[in-house]
Amino acid sequence: MRKISANEDVMTTREAGETLGVAVRTVQLWVEAGVLPAWRTAGGHRRIARSAVEKLLAERRHDLAPAGEAAPVQRPALKLLLVEDDPTLLKLFSSVVATWTFPVDLTTATNGFEGLVRIGETRPDIVVTDLVMPSMDGFEMLRALKKSGSGFSSLKVLVVSGLSADEIAERGGLPEGVVCFQKPVNYVKLETLVHKHYSDRMARAGAA
Repeated sequence: MRKISANEDVMTTREAGETLGVAVRTVQLWVEAGVLPAWRTAGGHRRIARSAVEKLLAERRHDLAPAGEAAPVQRPALKLLLVEDDPTLLKLFSSVVATWTFPVDLTTATNGFEGLVRIGETRPDIVVTDLVMPSMDGFEMLRALKKSGSGFSSLKVLVVSGLSADEIAERGGLPEGVVCFQKPVNYVKLETLVHKHYSDRMARAGAA
């Protein structure tokens, strides 16, 4: 964590969470990942720059501002986050998802930092992520999500990557249970896997 100047206005993790509208654990995850600059007091408590919290809040308000009225959906939508830095692939994926036969609420991010922010904001049901990206790559994001105590270790994640299996292994591999699709992506197989996750979620909701 970057150390903050002694005269810089700071907030506790609880104050930051209340300001941003997220759980304290989400704030802690963002701090550990470097999304929010912070430091620890002698007693081990985190302190976060107020300016960083206000900047993130402004970005959230901009990104979450409604672009227009959405059509009513009969079934609850699956919340899907796509983390991909290639704008062409982002556009292609959005077009493909629009053709799926089940409702999907799609959110996008362009790197691992932004992905962690979106995960904290939207609490997606499933994440589809690239691995090679600027700032924070997919490997770093996955390590932050899957480590013990993160609060997101059970989040369903699918990887899409142009890296070979050997190249992925050389970079530390993927956490257990993460499925990898090689680029160019077989969107039919991807839809089948995502739809199964959606069907399982609906079945659990019906049994509750």
